[in-house]
Amino acid sequence: MSVNNTQVKHIAQLANIPVTEEESIDLADDFTETLKIVDQLKKAEVKKTEITHQVTGFKNVFREDIVKEEQSFTQEEALANAKATYKGYFVVPYILQNKDN
Repeated sequence: MSVNNTQVKHIAQLANIPVTEEESIDLADDFTETLKIVDQLKKAEVKKTEITHQVTGFKNVFREDIVKEEQSFTQEEALANAKATYKGYFVVPYILQNKDN
């Protein structure tokens, strides 16, 4: 499987990430290389490999979920750099499509 720069530009547009023509070509090559490695990993023989759920020995550390107001943004601060807002919400371009539109 390979990725071309047109696909990279489309994904970048959906993610609202500006990329130049040169960057899209480089990224396409990098994505293609990554997919080749993933294909190699898919072919790895693992039937005799024991399942491993955890390798570091670390355990989850939980903390109480406490809101610290001094570390929180106000709604106005959160929306301050938004390109567009409406009634206190971010406005983003519609990118999902279905058979009706």
